[in-house]
Amino acid sequence: MAGNNKLFRSRENKVVAGVCAGLAEWLGWDATQVRVLYVLVSFFSAAFPGIIVYLILWAVMPEK
Repeated sequence: MAGNNKLFRSRENKVVAGVCAGLAEWLGWDATQVRVLYVLVSFFSAAFPGIIVYLILWAVMPEK
């Protein structure tokens, strides 16, 4: 992986909870790309599972 070794929620680039920005930092991607991809995947999977996954990640991922 190009990013960090550990997965954390982002403090610097967060919009809601920093989950997507933390994933972006971990993957070495742009945070906007991860957010758009997450919304698209959530939308095409009936949106509800995406919200549940986001809430679980928010609870599980530690903040930096």
